[in-house]
Amino acid sequence: MTDRKTQLDALAVACLVGCALLWGVNQTATKLALQEVPPLLQAAGRSLGAAVLLGLWASLRGLPLKLARGTWAPGLLAGLLFAAEFGCMFVGLQYTSASRMVVFVYLAPFIVALAMPLVAPGERLGALQFGGLIVAFAGVVWAFAEGWGAAAAGPRQWLGDSLGVVAAALWAGTTLTIRGSSLSQAPPEQTLMCQLLVSSVALGAAAWFSGEAWPAGPLRGVTWAALAFQTVIITFASYLLWFWLVRHYPATRISAFTLLTPVFGLLAGVWLLDEPLTVRLLVALAAVVLGTALVSRPAPLRVVAQAPGSTPRAD
Repeated sequence: MTDRKTQLDALAVACLVGCALLWGVNQTATKLALQEVPPLLQAAGRSLGAAVLLGLWASLRGLPLKLARGTWAPGLLAGLLFAAEFGCMFVGLQYTSASRMVVFVYLAPFIVALAMPLVAPGERLGALQFGGLIVAFAGVVWAFAEGWGAAAAGPRQWLGDSLGVVAAALWAGTTLTIRGSSLSQAPPEQTLMCQLLVSSVALGAAAWFSGEAWPAGPLRGVTWAALAFQTVIITFASYLLWFWLVRHYPATRISAFTLLTPVFGLLAGVWLLDEPLTVRLLVALAAVVLGTALVSRPAPLRVVAQAPGSTPRAD
């Protein structure tokens, strides 16, 4: 028996929109904290802090966090992919703008949609769903195209952009690893704890080898707030919810909702940083909403031929 669902319901949609909203705001928090805390050290610290919170939460609820036999290898791989993804994102933000970075990172749903049939043939997108994915991503590109005519971020912008593309591939690899391995049957708390512990060690080691150090002076209050938001709300709560969604719903469809994140990031900039709300942004938001609606549209049941006398089944 399995509790996996083949379509998105109202609960899943609400959770996905909430995650996208939080991750959009997180772009601002990350950029604020990078002004004082180095990238790899910041990423390692939030993974370690979230691991402590998850351990306390699981202990209070009596949830086992030890991975079952046969899940250690995919768990280690997922953790390393998770660490490498955020290492690329945080380091890349030093060389390119946040608006460019987020466009490249959110190529991940395309990679998931293209590669998922290799690990879960039943999650292949139909023509309408794939068209919706294209519409949604076009809306994202349209939203951020306003900033592409501005002055370049610097001579090494190509490096930051490239790291964004690599981060997208790593994010997709994490999703595919979880869905296509024994981790898909593991409780989400176990999967997240594995990723947090592995990434905290890997990113901490990378920070040490690269010579990063904690700032000598006291941090500003806004920096502490940004770090707390990343640790408690993003890395602990929202990622735990995300892994639960990956376990219970089709990964291709839930990944498409992440395309809302960069749009929410722009809206957060309007609200928190007093940035202008343009017609281009409104058009892009409409495109993303339409695209995600097409992606989550239920596919028609397909009856699979069975041997004579057997009960037909629908895929």
